[in-house]
Amino acid sequence: MKSVEPEVYLVARPELDYDEVARYLADVGGTAWLERLDRGELDAELNDPQNLAEFAGRLCYRSWEPGLNPNVTKIRIGQEKYLENILRSMHGSVLEHVGFSFVFHNVSRVLTHELARHRPGVAISQESLRFVRLVDLPFWFPEWAQEDAELMKRATALLTELEQFQVWLAGHFGLDEDETKMHEKKAKTSFMRRFAPEGLATGLVWTANVRTLRHTLEARTDQGAEEEIRLVFGKIGELMRAEAPALFGDYTVTEDGTWIPGWRKV
Repeated sequence: MKSVEPEVYLVARPELDYDEVARYLADVGGTAWLERLDRGELDAELNDPQNLAEFAGRLCYRSWEPGLNPNVTKIRIGQEKYLENILRSMHGSVLEHVGFSFVFHNVSRVLTHELARHRPGVAISQESLRFVRLVDLPFWFPEWAQEDAELMKRATALLTELEQFQVWLAGHFGLDEDETKMHEKKAKTSFMRRFAPEGLATGLVWTANVRTLRHTLEARTDQGAEEEIRLVFGKIGELMRAEAPALFGDYTVTEDGTWIPGWRKV
């Protein structure tokens, strides 16, 4: 048994092609918006997620500058104010263009089953235990469990026995024999995973757009949410607040780790 800690890695984020953005803006007469980049008001490296959200929002109303849309006689200047208005007015559709990919490492299959409830705006690729044979059983114990000596003694003994059974099964099925074909390995490995606990640590790539992230962050850090998923989404919240402060800076984090948005139902 190997004791592990759930980890979150942000592995992909939006990247704007500013040359193509400039070509579009030249066609519609909105080049003044992109000129902000030259003045340092749009940071192409750090704030592409925010720039994309603002770009999508302004396209909807052709609000690059006053006069392009006869109905628009004034526009909000400054990205922070503009995106705050997006959140406040619940114009959440533009946030769906802004997606991030995370690696969840050493999270339990308890957590991944919980994630399955969040489907809109999400893509998941999870480690397959039909192909990945178990040798050790990585497992996360919360602090309160680690402080319970009798619990840890019994839990460690149980997990060690399950590990030994995995090793015995592999030998019993001859999975390391040269003549054993992959289809046979896959079938037997799939059977063997039935004897692994649901708390087994696994890994996955989880991609979600900002609209989904905001909803999930609120739901999964709530006091009533499962303990491990609260820990993981607290980590996601911190990553996102650093990555896109104009899109996640309205949150207040309580002492118990609950993330409360300033603007709900975006």
